[in-house]
Amino acid sequence: MECKTYSTIQFEKDILAMGIQLSNEQMEQFLIYYEMLLEWNQVMNLTAITEYEDVMKKHFTDSLSLVKAISMDSGKTLMDVGTGAGFPGLALKIAFPGLQVTLMDSLKKRVDYLDAVINRLHVSGVELVHGRAEDVARLKGKREQYDICVSRAVANLSTLSEYCIPFVKVGGVFVSYKSERLSEELEQAKHAICLLGAGIERQVEFSLPDSQIYRNLVVIRKKKLTSQKYPRKAGQPQKNPIF
Repeated sequence: MECKTYSTIQFEKDILAMGIQLSNEQMEQFLIYYEMLLEWNQVMNLTAITEYEDVMKKHFTDSLSLVKAISMDSGKTLMDVGTGAGFPGLALKIAFPGLQVTLMDSLKKRVDYLDAVINRLHVSGVELVHGRAEDVARLKGKREQYDICVSRAVANLSTLSEYCIPFVKVGGVFVSYKSERLSEELEQAKHAICLLGAGIERQVEFSLPDSQIYRNLVVIRKKKLTSQKYPRKAGQPQKNPIF
């Protein structure tokens, strides 16, 4: 599949504002990723955002904005829970090839799509996992194995914390991508986060470059091992969040 000619000027400007520079090869990977997103989106629901400039800013730049909260050191392990079309995990892997990334999603079709993208981009150091967080987090090779766990999934912070914190090793972080200001939701989640062996470290609030698009990265630090009680059985964290 040949890439069309796209202007990358705004994308380069946006990520440079966050201290990120990409090689020509990496930029080409993002453009191929975009084209495959459009292609597969015609037969399955990957994203409602399809315009080129919107995808570059609201998906790619947004995914890479994690650098505003934590460092992307080579060799770090990252788990992306509910990765969907690969945001933020695959975008972070393209920009920071030294990361060891696991992309997890409960829908097999999405995992198949990600497999096709990874093969097309010739990316190594990416593991794909088909499953629900409640089940995968109980596996020995996955539980408390990651330096970083991220999620752009739409759910309240208490539910997301129960999904994600069990994957994080002690001393590591869970970072939740949020698109709204948190006060009540953050307060409600404090009890769950504490029960899960972690604590809220900080919020990083900003607008995406050259836009009024508000973002909030909630950084949660793992302090001790998570009780084997968590996560609860499939469906419980969403139906009955810990408050």
